[in-house]
Amino acid sequence: MKPQKTFFHILLALILTFFIISASVIVTLAFRPLYYHDIKALDISEQSGMTEEEIRLNYDALIDYNMQWEKGLLTFPTLPQSQEGQIHFQEVKDIFDLFKYLGIGSGLLGLCGIVWFFRRKEYGFLKYTAILAVALPVGVGALVAINWDKAFVMFHQLAFDNDYWLFDAAYDPVIRMLPDTFFLHCACMILGGIVLGSLVCGLVYGRLNFRKKAGR
Repeated sequence: MKPQKTFFHILLALILTFFIISASVIVTLAFRPLYYHDIKALDISEQSGMTEEEIRLNYDALIDYNMQWEKGLLTFPTLPQSQEGQIHFQEVKDIFDLFKYLGIGSGLLGLCGIVWFFRRKEYGFLKYTAILAVALPVGVGALVAINWDKAFVMFHQLAFDNDYWLFDAAYDPVIRMLPDTFFLHCACMILGGIVLGSLVCGLVYGRLNFRKKAGR
């Protein structure tokens, strides 16, 4: 493959990798059954002092807030909230909005690139996508496996320029219903989604490349 063609294949692979990452994050955010399962698995009701119904009600409000496009302040149906807590959740929403915009933009660009290369029966970008997409979860997964608590703190220090994420349960009782282990499960689901995207690209590349060489 010529260097110029290789460059465009790698560029498209990078765009598709961004799409896979963004899609994995948003799907995990929207996948409420993960948290519903953890309510019982992590005994959140007893630890938080809330009923399961109340926990679900406030968690749904949190997810609805992050999934919507409109700006505004988060309000919980039954829980009080500090000003610092509201600011933090606004910053969290900004991050999720970034992933949504990134997912839409990379998805549209990626679709155009796929159509362009498929018409020319060039599939190398799929191989590069499989490699790029799997490199991230391997690196992040190693960090998580070594020390989840440290990785969790590092993420917050990098993502936020304040310490509002250090909730005081007396003013922001929502923190009692969001244990660190739940976020670990979210991280595993995101990494699993990225690995799945990588495997799909690799399998499709192998299949299409085989058919191309067979002259089909």
